Amino acid sequence: MLPLERQKKIIELLKFKKVMKIKELLTELDISIDTLRRDLNILTKQGKIEKIYGGVKLAESPLAESSMDKRLISHIEEKNSIAQTCSEYIQDGDCIYLDSGSTTLQIAKYIKNKRKLTVITNSVPVVLELMNSNLDLIMIGGKVRKEEQSVVTYDYLFNFNQLNIQKAFICASGITFEKGISDYHIEEAITRKNIISLSSEIYVAADSTKFGKDVTVGITPLEKVDYIVTDQHIHETFITAFKDTSTKLIIANS
Repeated sequence: MLPLERQKKIIELLKFKKVMKIKELLTELDISIDTLRRDLNILTKQGKIEKIYGGVKLAESPLAESSMDKRLISHIEEKNSIAQTCSEYIQDGDCIYLDSGSTTLQIAKYIKNKRKLTVITNSVPVVLELMNSNLDLIMIGGKVRKEEQSVVTYDYLFNFNQLNIQKAFICASGITFEKGISDYHIEEAITRKNIISLSSEIYVAADSTKFGKDVTVGITPLEKVDYIVTDQHIHETFITAFKDTSTKLIIANS
């Protein structure tokens, strides 16, 4: 079998099984470990696959947002630590906004015992998580975005100007010093822009993989963000650079 044929076969196998161990590939292709390594290195350099511990998987497109289900299990330890740290900034009696996203969903799990707390959200999973709590829940009205399990609002269905949000916890798919906070979906971005304009304090809850990325739609420049809460894996260069900005970088404990 020619190299191109083997590499095409590897991609076909991964489309079917999603993730494969090295031993499985060796059995399927009936080739030596050295030959397999050469093929995997080529496919990795081409951006078609990603190496993981003991195996490989198909690479996700950098221009596409991964599904909510995938993000709920991706970097879960980091997101939990970020969420717990965010919850420490939420006081009894606050009126807060929890954005749609896997990290903000984790925040909901840490605030159930807060007193006289009002939570405004566009996230169906956040509402379900807090449904049986004593917190006051307000869900914005609009179009249901099924893949994100969120509601993207329309002005004629929800009057933003009547909201009095003290602290908004926003998710992001990209964070750069030049372009600020960005996301993949324009309707989500519009909703976040509206919330940011009405909130007293803006917290961006984002794991360290989001730094250095500028994705499809810009949400807000960094100077309009009061705090960014991230995990301990953030690179030292970002930590140093944030010292020269008005945005406070908060690194969650592990």
